[in-house]
Amino acid sequence: MTGYYIIIGISMLISWLVSSRLKSKFEHYSKVHLRNGMSGKEIAEKMLRDNGISDVQVISVPGQLTDHYNPVNKTVNLSEGVYMQRNAAAAAVAAHECGHAVQHKVGYSMLQLRSKLVPVVNISSNLMQFVLIAGIGLMFATRSIENPNGNTTVLAIGVAMFAVTTLFTFITLPVEYDASNRAMKWLKDTGTVTSEEYVGVKDSLTWAARTYLVAALGSLAQLLYWGSMLLGRRE
Repeated sequence: MTGYYIIIGISMLISWLVSSRLKSKFEHYSKVHLRNGMSGKEIAEKMLRDNGISDVQVISVPGQLTDHYNPVNKTVNLSEGVYMQRNAAAAAVAAHECGHAVQHKVGYSMLQLRSKLVPVVNISSNLMQFVLIAGIGLMFATRSIENPNGNTTVLAIGVAMFAVTTLFTFITLPVEYDASNRAMKWLKDTGTVTSEEYVGVKDSLTWAARTYLVAALGSLAQLLYWGSMLLGRRE
């Protein structure tokens, strides 16, 4: 298990470094006020209109970094720091979340696939740690001269659950990158932000995307560890 804790530690450290960098970027670009004076709410509503979307509502939600698009009730949910703010960071987040609404409208395949996986991922993420621990315990408890590897069935189920959650993190990557690309293209093409403000928008979204990349790679590293343990015990 030492190797597992090392992987967890490294993943957490890298995640913290990227998240800290992202936070500093947003703090910096929150001081870059938009020349057009538009708030995050107004930018979101304009992007929706420009893309022919009239059935999605832009609402404010409490907290920080709680921004998200809800395809179930068709709402773009902007955190308090984005909803009313009039800066490059708010523009980046508001447009990005509307990018998901555009994906929903055009039937972006990766978004549809991610949505279909959500129920399975919710079950797997809630149970897999317990299944993995139980699987390791059973494996060692059932080792014998006749069966030196022990019973690895439960561990295999746990690894399969982990594989589902890892797959989900990698499917999330193109969804997030595509939403950011749609946001940046719209902001630039419509002249909603100036060239100087666009630099801040692009930098903010680039670092935001890196948090998803780190999460995906960290999940993959853990999956490889559990997979190697499972395969190693079967040899």
